[in-house]
Amino acid sequence: MQAVFTASAITFTVAWLLVLSVKWHGRFSLDNTEGVQKMHAHPTPRVGGIAIMVGLVLSSSYIVSDIRELFTPMLLASIPAFLFGLLEDFTRRISVRTRLLATMTSGTLACLISGIAMQNTGIPWLDYLFIYWPLAVLFTAFATAGIANAINIIDGFNGLSSGSCIIMLSVLGVIAFSLGDAAVASLCLIVASSSLGFLAVNWPWGRIFLGDGGAYLLGFILAWACVLIPMRHPEVTGWTMALVCAYPTIEVFYSIRRRLHRKGHYPGQPDQVHLHHLIYKRVVKHFFPQIDPRLQNGFTSPICWCFVAAPGLWAFAFKDNKILIILGYLFFTLAYNSIYVRLATFRWWPLKR
Repeated sequence: MQAVFTASAITFTVAWLLVLSVKWHGRFSLDNTEGVQKMHAHPTPRVGGIAIMVGLVLSSSYIVSDIRELFTPMLLASIPAFLFGLLEDFTRRISVRTRLLATMTSGTLACLISGIAMQNTGIPWLDYLFIYWPLAVLFTAFATAGIANAINIIDGFNGLSSGSCIIMLSVLGVIAFSLGDAAVASLCLIVASSSLGFLAVNWPWGRIFLGDGGAYLLGFILAWACVLIPMRHPEVTGWTMALVCAYPTIEVFYSIRRRLHRKGHYPGQPDQVHLHHLIYKRVVKHFFPQIDPRLQNGFTSPICWCFVAAPGLWAFAFKDNKILIILGYLFFTLAYNSIYVRLATFRWWPLKR
């Protein structure tokens, strides 16, 4: 438990130090208010990932050996994803493709260091193919990169991405604990605790942002936990892990589909038509038009957290029932689509044009 409190306290402290020292690093770290997806009112440091990484590294000295066997390889493998995300935070010149390759590299390193790759997807013919180790590693690298980038995509409002990761990691931790896997449960709890330390500075006022470095770091760790649980407990398949991560992954699929259908757009091009943007514009600004814009920004996240928590609860309740898990994923996909369409077309009571 000491590692849990240490991770949270150190992350919180470092995040505040980054906020207070912005006059020294702001030239490189400040995120300005100009851009398609900029929803904040004042330039804000976007290097919160540094605080989370420092919190995780320094808390590792308090981790017992059986947890460290999982924790240390995970942190080592996360370095490419974190560093290239951090370079983007400082330079704004790292392409989407380069960052995608960096997160895939982290996934590959995790497989090579640990000797574990996803071979329990719950899809029989895929699992048969993944007996061939290189294919399993390739799939794991692609899947971890996908989830890491999904966490970055939903990082649009104060607390949205970090809060979502806290919820998903907590669900994974509870699932691991219910399976008797204290090591994975503790790993998830430590990372969730570090994220909570950051969230205390970030939400609701947005004093510091997670940044690409932080989003890729948390996204990679979330993805790797989703690999560890099915591989250590065959009764739980990749379908359960997909349901835990339903909100960010569905958001990615819809974003790609939306951009491919818009002339002149490509999948990596940012826009302001994500579900969280629509909730902000159609719901929060409608019901809270007079409050501080920073609070309007922050109020968007708790609504979105409900979209994270609901499939997570379903995944925990039916974790070893593949049929109900698949039905749950289909249900939440349809629910997402219904809510998205209604918000996008102003058919959400009591909203008007």
